[in-house]
Amino acid sequence: MTSQRKSTRSAAVIGAGQTGVTAALGLLDAGFDVTLYSDRDQRALRDDVPATGTALEFGETQQAESALGLDTYTARAPRHTGLTVRIAGPEREELIAFDGHFDGYVGVAVDTRLKADERLTAFAERGGRFIVQQVTPEKLGSIAAGVDLTLVATGRGGLSELFPVDESRTPYSAPQRSLLTVTVTGLDHDDSVFAHRSRAGGARSGFSIFAEQGEGWWGPYLHKDAGPSWAFLGWARPGSDWEKRFAAADSADSALRIVRELYRDYIDWDLPEVQATQVIAEDPHSWLKGAVRPVVRAGVGHTGSGHPVASLGDTSAAYDPIAGQGAQSGLIQAQRLVAAAAVHDGPFDEEWIGRQYRSFLAARGDAANRVTRLFLGDPELAEIGNTLFAAAAVEPRFASALVGLLHRPQPFLGIDSLDAAGRFITEVTGENADALLARFEPAGRFDRSTFTSSLATA
Repeated sequence: MTSQRKSTRSAAVIGAGQTGVTAALGLLDAGFDVTLYSDRDQRALRDDVPATGTALEFGETQQAESALGLDTYTARAPRHTGLTVRIAGPEREELIAFDGHFDGYVGVAVDTRLKADERLTAFAERGGRFIVQQVTPEKLGSIAAGVDLTLVATGRGGLSELFPVDESRTPYSAPQRSLLTVTVTGLDHDDSVFAHRSRAGGARSGFSIFAEQGEGWWGPYLHKDAGPSWAFLGWARPGSDWEKRFAAADSADSALRIVRELYRDYIDWDLPEVQATQVIAEDPHSWLKGAVRPVVRAGVGHTGSGHPVASLGDTSAAYDPIAGQGAQSGLIQAQRLVAAAAVHDGPFDEEWIGRQYRSFLAARGDAANRVTRLFLGDPELAEIGNTLFAAAAVEPRFASALVGLLHRPQPFLGIDSLDAAGRFITEVTGENADALLARFEPAGRFDRSTFTSSLATA
């Protein structure tokens, strides 16, 4: 959508990542005079930095982008039609396997650099101002003094310290996992790929949980240069063998080698597909390692001169990516802020900003935070998680409902006990939860891949 009236209000957005540029473009189309600030120019934002995670988006986020008139990439990116899960115990016993279908939506994982680049081009073409400049706290004060609304989307670092940590929503004092990600080619997305996991094959994401070590995920991806591809994202528990392995990565080649060795030694059921992958030579930034402390911050901060500014995206809430909620929440938050600002006639003061943030937390943020804790295996949610995952292994309808929490996490807010978990199982399946769970049996041995790479047989 494009503004049809002269701008009478102004906004500044600090940070030109996926979420920041989406908000800037949305405000511009809503009739604001918008200036977007970044410490890197457009080419550097596309080619000189790694993608910030896999940015897998589900239906609610795509609806938010569509409401802003933006491309959701569902016609361009390889689609995720569901999630297959394998869970192994501390002695490597193979316990749980299920295949959850995404009901009524698809997932797409798009290189954040590609999305930000294309939206930044549209922003400039429609008359937005893009300024390459490092914004310090002092500079932010002068920027905020000159506009009606200021959004800070600089991520977990940068200006995030202006927004106090919400201790009531931040249960962890340190990262819960070390992370390693690499984007690769060499695999198609047809039903011959990962066929041992699902008849849908390469249209599914694959998630493996290894007790006391960590988790590994493979999923279809749209890379900025290579196009349709695959992404690996791994999580290593503190002190684990996986953590030591991840720490040794120093390039895309070494990251992929570490992943191959990890699957050889621990997750051999997926090994043939993993061995067939290749690094993306034209992108030296196709890999990333690090750690994220899950933190929820205040929605309102203040410059040194007292001007209120709004946090956005990872500046508001830094999620561990294990449940894919970072990209979801940031884009939904951006759309909600744009929609509210478009119809607001008064000042964008502390009260208005705070009200919008509380509304976002109630509608998405709190639920996204809790679902992330579920998939992290938070001890407070361990018994609930064990019950839900066991039910998913028994009943395909419940498997789809469980993975559906990644798309719409709100139902999990009410699951605060084993009794509530049982009611959720019964509501979804129409069957008494105890009777359903009584049919659970450990997998015994997961199906192994028989995939043969076309390159190996050519």
